[in-house]
Amino acid sequence: MLTVEDFKNGQVLLIDKPLNWTSFQVVNKLRWHIRQKFGLKKIKVGHAGTLDPLATGLLIICTGKFTKKIDEYQGQIKEYTGEITLGATTPSYDLETEVDETFPVAHITNELIYKTTEQFIGEINQIPPIFSAIKMEGVRLYNLAREGKTAEIKSRKITIETFEITNIDLPKIQFRVVCSKGTYIRSLAYDFGKALNSGGHLSALRRTKIGDFSVNDSVEVPDFIANL
Repeated sequence: MLTVEDFKNGQVLLIDKPLNWTSFQVVNKLRWHIRQKFGLKKIKVGHAGTLDPLATGLLIICTGKFTKKIDEYQGQIKEYTGEITLGATTPSYDLETEVDETFPVAHITNELIYKTTEQFIGEINQIPPIFSAIKMEGVRLYNLAREGKTAEIKSRKITIETFEITNIDLPKIQFRVVCSKGTYIRSLAYDFGKALNSGGHLSALRRTKIGDFSVNDSVEVPDFIANL
């Protein structure tokens, strides 16, 4: 059982983020329960790497003095599994927004899918989605997007170590990706669909690893609270 001093001195908590929660909601929930448990007015709690609301999986939460390690954890290699739906795009590149355009998929073969993944392995340039938390002139891009505004987003260099197709059941394909900090899997889904002369959007995502930390060692929010 962790003590108040443990949390103040610093803890790394591995949480399995639930679907439809923001990463900040998880942080706020845990912070509130830690404060309530120990009668604290405040305690530092932060997360090392945002997961979109529609993604699940590993969220590293740091408390107390360990919040200084957040940048270190954020910079580590990450692993994801998920699903891309081909033949359609959405403005957010995932299921947060409705389909805005459809494309043919009849020409897409298994061989073409496997071959196309090769274009995305190594150091590549990637443009983040307009629906992202990146700030431009002090404003979050997703706020601009929700107002129907556009912005010129610069591409950034990222590294994809592994892009493995684990199952094909068109129009859906399952994948596993190992990538650097700053990679947007939603953008990868969009760009992959485009490279297949079709369209694509992310229809499921789960973060399975950050560095040496695995989602297999994580706990769900209710279990963490119950064992406080």
